Amino acid sequence: MPSPVSQIPAAAPDAAVAHFAAKLAFETDCSDVHAAFAAGKVDFVLLDVRSPQLFAESHIPGAINLPHGKMTAHRMSTWASDTLFVVYCAGPHCNGADKAAFRLADLGLQAKLMIGGMTGWADEGFAFEQGIPAAA
Repeated sequence: MPSPVSQIPAAAPDAAVAHFAAKLAFETDCSDVHAAFAAGKVDFVLLDVRSPQLFAESHIPGAINLPHGKMTAHRMSTWASDTLFVVYCAGPHCNGADKAAFRLADLGLQAKLMIGGMTGWADEGFAFEQGIPAAA
């Protein structure tokens, strides 16, 4: 009798490649975002989609606070149309980042969800910032 793991056979390699490539087109993780900032290779805009109050209390360094409800065509037009947005919220128990990614895609923009959000960032041991960053 097979184990619960192998009871359902694994997907064929070509099907697995297609599945995981599609999945990675929709998401990134905290480690990859951190590595991009550490290497100075930030080719995306990191959006914290939580409330301004929660953002001020603690947020990921380099993030811009923009709650999903404020993502309008006019507001998003301040960025180039080919900008990649990476969105995060509180963590796995919150769907704010999913709502933000949906809204961005619905506006015709590219978006990826940073899986784990604030919880994942903390689990990785990465530092947070407090307060509102000065405008550039």
